Amino acid sequence: MTRTINIIGCGNVGKVLGRLWAANGTFSIQHVLNRSLESGRQAASFMQAGEAVGAYDSLRAADVTMIATPDDSIGEACARLARTGLLAAGSIVFHCSGALRATELAAASACGAAVASVHPIRSFAAPEQLIDAFAGTFCGMEGDSEALAILEKAFSSIGAQTVEIAPEFKSVYHAAAVFASNYVVTVLDVALQAYVKAGIPEDIALRLMEPLTRGTVDNVFRLGPTDALTGPIARGDIGTAVKQYRAVNAWDDRYGALYKQLGKLTADIVARRNASKKAKI
Repeated sequence: MTRTINIIGCGNVGKVLGRLWAANGTFSIQHVLNRSLESGRQAASFMQAGEAVGAYDSLRAADVTMIATPDDSIGEACARLARTGLLAAGSIVFHCSGALRATELAAASACGAAVASVHPIRSFAAPEQLIDAFAGTFCGMEGDSEALAILEKAFSSIGAQTVEIAPEFKSVYHAAAVFASNYVVTVLDVALQAYVKAGIPEDIALRLMEPLTRGTVDNVFRLGPTDALTGPIARGDIGTAVKQYRAVNAWDDRYGALYKQLGKLTADIVARRNASKKAKI
């Protein structure tokens, strides 16, 4: 028998998952509860399933409840759900935050429900496009084993690749995405500013950076960071690195501090590479 699911806070994440589950027969979408009844109706229309309701006391009990609200609202949404009396042993409640642990759903746990967090690691800015592109998406999971057993199958049914994460390092896990995405942009912006400082027009600087950056990223995913690393520190040319640091620091001490810290971390990568080579001898 197909399990029922209620979705609280059905924005882009909820709409994409709900539509895929409904189309696949994984879950029967029961109720959608958004801040406004109209947005709930729009979400149900997108999913081609489910009925929008306007309040918590209009919900009927479901096997599974997904809370896909913004992070700041997850705890309150769960508390309000718990006060309905709909949760009991055997119920499953999960949220989709990458930053918050499953323990954010303590109110549901107190009612006997199994709780979890499942975080799809990708952008949901264009939900229509994602319907056909979701397969292969990695999802970080943590929480109660009873909930994870059901949710792993549910996400796998729509093509997701699930990976369990250590809940005590949930914030570090979420920061990894910032390093892999946001801070890459920041470092590239520093590189761009440095080229401009050296007299190269910004549009040309972007063009000359592109093959260097793309080649480096390709090598990281083909060879791994330790073998992809090149440059003065990788070659042991510390004199050049020190000269560069001093020049950058004289230009802008913020960038100088960044260069110095990145240089230390780069030296650590070189040390790991050298240790690995020695171990193979």
